[in-house]
Amino acid sequence: MNRFSRKVFFFAGLLLLWQAIYWMRIWPEYLFPGPLEVLSALISGLRNGTYLLGASASLLRLVIGYAVSVIIGITLGLLVGCVKWLDDTVGALLLALQTLPSICWLPLALLWFGLNEKAILFMVIIGAALSISLAAEDGVKNVPPLFLRAARNMGASGWRLYSQVVFPAAFPSIITGMKLGWSFAWRALMAAELLYGNVGLGQLLMMGRELNDIGQVISVMIVIIALGLFVDKVAFSPLEHNVRTRWGTA
Repeated sequence: MNRFSRKVFFFAGLLLLWQAIYWMRIWPEYLFPGPLEVLSALISGLRNGTYLLGASASLLRLVIGYAVSVIIGITLGLLVGCVKWLDDTVGALLLALQTLPSICWLPLALLWFGLNEKAILFMVIIGAALSISLAAEDGVKNVPPLFLRAARNMGASGWRLYSQVVFPAAFPSIITGMKLGWSFAWRALMAAELLYGNVGLGQLLMMGRELNDIGQVISVMIVIIALGLFVDKVAFSPLEHNVRTRWGTA
């Protein structure tokens, strides 16, 4: 079988397994709906525009916060990776802060900014920037020394050394950090929207829980997964392919 056929058979098998578990009635129907019930809730949410409105609001917050986190994370990571005293001080702090789950920042965000959009954006930025900066730092530190010696022998130094050798060599690690940052940003956003009852996918998840509508909860989760896969295929996968092609690993 080719790659597409394997995917079709795999996901078809998952749907059949889901339906079989539903037929076994291990859990009540209101706790574990079947695929058809979830599909009906998904179609209903798309038709009345609820899911589209929630997805657009969440994506707007996500894009703004993620863009800021990419700028902060890459800049901070490159500086920490290149400057020794920053590595000994700020680098240790970044590593310590990364161990905190994103939800731990929520009380602090609410106290600083209140229950509003600024708190949500802060959660997204802090959730993604740390992972991006650590990946950029590791990318700089893992540049092969042979590259640096060869560049210096050819006369590269200062800004040219970093812009033409260090940063391109660290770019694969930076892309990995950006992908991780995107997933962490989603998690931080959903955690914030679950508590802040404004328009968004997190608010739809909370509404489904309050109404005991598990079909809506699962259908919103499917929308989130679909958006994540779409962004990966449109943005990250082509970027990764180009980098692998340039490095000869495609």
